[in-house]
Amino acid sequence: MTTGIIILAAGESIRLGYPKQIAKYKDKTLLQLAIDAANDSKADKRVLVLGANRDEIKKTFPGASIPNIPNPNFKKGMSSSIKVGLEYMLKLDKPDQVIIMLCDQPFVDAKILNKLIATQKKESKGIVACEYSKTIGVPILFGSAYYKELMELTGDDGAKNVALAHEDDLATVAFPKGKVDIDTEEDLRDLNL
Repeated sequence: MTTGIIILAAGESIRLGYPKQIAKYKDKTLLQLAIDAANDSKADKRVLVLGANRDEIKKTFPGASIPNIPNPNFKKGMSSSIKVGLEYMLKLDKPDQVIIMLCDQPFVDAKILNKLIATQKKESKGIVACEYSKTIGVPILFGSAYYKELMELTGDDGAKNVALAHEDDLATVAFPKGKVDIDTEEDLRDLNL
């Protein structure tokens, strides 16, 4: 099974007031933490989807470290970035499954990404999601059977809706720290305490 990773990092970070992609945690930007997790994982392909503040953000990481593509429609919500990333993956060499991850979850590392891949292999489910705060969420793995549904998402609909619509084909991985994401300056302060 080949695995692709799509890092969604196109948002405007309106609540934070500056690009969260370049916010720092432990001397690295949130985006660099996400790139490192993807690059250190057992995935075969990776892509980073950028949108708002793209030029500023691109200066903060080595361009060669991960293929990065623009989402000119980032204002249309998260679904537009999922589509751009998936289209890129499908044009390349159509991985058997993709992991969708965000750039604002500082505790996502290669270990949790590899656990999604290993759980899929063990459970043979089409979807493997992280479980935290009594719900499921990203990072989340989808087999190719779900690519069409992911391409049909609209607005700010994320991949979680697709997963919840197919609970019979869903396995989960416990990831309590998955609930930590950065949206505000306060979130960032709490993280660095």
